[in-house]
Amino acid sequence: MLKILEETEALLTGHFQLTSGKHSDRYIQCAKVLQYPDRTALLSEAMAAPFQGKGISCVVGPAMGGIIVAYEVARQLGTRALFTERENGRMTLRRGFTLAPGEKVLVVEDVITTGGSVKEVVDLVQAVGAEVVGVTCLVQRGTGIDLGVPLVPLLSLPIAAYDPADCPLCRQGIPAVKPGSRNLQA
Repeated sequence: MLKILEETEALLTGHFQLTSGKHSDRYIQCAKVLQYPDRTALLSEAMAAPFQGKGISCVVGPAMGGIIVAYEVARQLGTRALFTERENGRMTLRRGFTLAPGEKVLVVEDVITTGGSVKEVVDLVQAVGAEVVGVTCLVQRGTGIDLGVPLVPLLSLPIAAYDPADCPLCRQGIPAVKPGSRNLQA
């Protein structure tokens, strides 16, 4: 995974504002990896492997980063793929997507830093009565993440993340950029 991140120039250095609002000197732009179907299939196969034979009937990922990953991991598992979206600030299933009570679900994401978005997806799936078998991601960059279900990342890459008030890059006057799919205000 690390080799693929480097080959596709998906591991960026600089001063970044993350989706969580925290700041970091490194950013993982998984879209740079996911533009290559052959690499996406290879990585998704590895993500799906620990969950083969677990009775999973649906893979769910949050928009935007989890859409392609959910689709390809679902293809590897022979299941359907759904994605969640934010509506009025809350994660929700839209577009006629539904989950049945008791249905076994795998939640996927491209990168997990704090686990906030993924936890919202886990909570949503559980709220409709489906069972979250586990969570997987391409890269887990945060540590100490407790989602209440097993987390099986393809790559753990601890990268420092700072509250903006404690960010050494901010103190140096280096402007932060927001390369992700959501624009949060600092």
